[in-house]
Amino acid sequence: MTIYKFLAILNRSIRYRKNQSASISRRSIRDAIFGTICYGYVWDWPPEVAILAAVATLPQLMTFFNLADYFVDRHIREGRASKIAIRCGESIRTYGEVASDVNRIGNALLNLGLQQGRRVLLLLQDCPEFAAAYFGAIKVGAVAVPTNTAARAPDYDYFLRESQARILIAHSTIFNQVAPILNSQPYLQHVIVVGEPQHSCLHWDKLLAESSLELSAARTSEEDIAFWLWTSGSTGRPKAAVHLHRDWLCCCRSYASGVLGIGPDDITFSTSKLFHAYGLGNGLMFPFHAGATTVLFPGKVQAAVVLEIAQRFRPTLFFSIPTLYALMLQEVEHELYCLDSIRLAVSAAEPLPAEIFRRWYRKFGMEILDGIGSTEALHIYLSARPGRVTPGSTGTAVPGYALCIVDSGGGEVPVGTIGDLLVAGDSIAPCYWNRQELTSERMRGKWFFTGDKYRVDADGHYWYAGRSDDMFRVSGQWVSPAEVESALIEHNCVLEAAVVPYREDAELHTPKAFIVLRRNVAATSELGRELQDFVKNRIAPYKYPRRIEFVDQLPKNAAGKVLRYRLRERPSD
Repeated sequence: MTIYKFLAILNRSIRYRKNQSASISRRSIRDAIFGTICYGYVWDWPPEVAILAAVATLPQLMTFFNLADYFVDRHIREGRASKIAIRCGESIRTYGEVASDVNRIGNALLNLGLQQGRRVLLLLQDCPEFAAAYFGAIKVGAVAVPTNTAARAPDYDYFLRESQARILIAHSTIFNQVAPILNSQPYLQHVIVVGEPQHSCLHWDKLLAESSLELSAARTSEEDIAFWLWTSGSTGRPKAAVHLHRDWLCCCRSYASGVLGIGPDDITFSTSKLFHAYGLGNGLMFPFHAGATTVLFPGKVQAAVVLEIAQRFRPTLFFSIPTLYALMLQEVEHELYCLDSIRLAVSAAEPLPAEIFRRWYRKFGMEILDGIGSTEALHIYLSARPGRVTPGSTGTAVPGYALCIVDSGGGEVPVGTIGDLLVAGDSIAPCYWNRQELTSERMRGKWFFTGDKYRVDADGHYWYAGRSDDMFRVSGQWVSPAEVESALIEHNCVLEAAVVPYREDAELHTPKAFIVLRRNVAATSELGRELQDFVKNRIAPYKYPRRIEFVDQLPKNAAGKVLRYRLRERPSD
């Protein structure tokens, strides 16, 4: 392109912006470029705008920043090589040992021909090898793709094809689930197995032993793609949210430091697994940002086991989900556990009922900070604050994030009115991989459409009303499932509750509640009527559940979110 051609495009672009009254922010420009990377073209922007966007971001692209260098190698440069980074059962890894493993696996990946920008699918339990593989792939400029370890062969076939991963790193305990589909993969070139050796696969230990300890980080920038995270897939197949080298830095500074006050003396323990955004932040990125220690547990999460681990390893920061807090409270009714090391507990994935907060505080004398985040935003952007918790409220915006509640037309709603929650912040993914239409629908300039319904009160506290697709009308008035569920959980017989619309014969909807009872409580019709009256006396009577079904458990995804669509699809009684 000649300079004259470029100047002509520049002139046309300036006229375009003037005519359209366009306000294209630096973030919007960056998002447009990554939209181009993901899709091959920029949504609805003219080509000249994309060219100018590329020119505008050149200074940033020339600035070195590599996520693995900052979160791992920085600790070595700052003298923390001997500090314990990971405790996992009887295994202990220092920051120096983690850095060595990162370099070795990084060199092994390069020796296998892995190129910058290519994906590496991680199918690993919560263990030290996860940290090494995740940071190792990112350090050499590849894209790490942590993946659900509880999926099945058809799911793994989809993940491998969708990501076009060249290398799979899998744990031997999960290998049988993925093995049937490996030979049919069009992009996969190598499989590395951690744990027991598998036929025709490379072995982790052997690769590390044969690889060099010295590895320079790829010359990436803050704006380069570093990793993908799969959305929960509660409304269809999971989509990959594309994240950049800088994104975790934003979350660590705004939430881990700004809200939790994490420091090098902290010990973190998260019941949510590392393949999920919430667990990855809690169990790896937050402690590795602060030079702290993390406790990893590769096994199945159960209340008694979690309590035993917390008692043994004495974490100072504990992260879990509402369901598990309820189950732990039930467990401690029968056995004593000492959790006095924990200074803060955190809950996410589902709204924390006020009654669970109160029971926990009465039992242990510590607060649970409820928060909401998303895979797209990477971690929590709305949270309660230590010492200022309003039970039942999700709190206020995390520093570095802006929130807005809008109506269906995009206009901001008045205080106290339920609307759609939008969030803006530097950790938000620029796009979904290979999903142009969904990206355009959800990533609205600087704002991300969360799909959550909220209201904000006069004091600035945010109150969850439900997912946008979970709300329904009864007698012409909106019902928030979360409000009904919170009322039900206040009853001392109820462990968990989920409310969905039930279609009556007259084609009208009424609330139906699925109830999980506490241990040794009998499910009777008398109890059902008692629960209905209980709700009527606590919230607007029209919201009470006309039907109640007692169940052993609620369907949930890997993040711990209730799959209400499965409850809606259940046959009518």
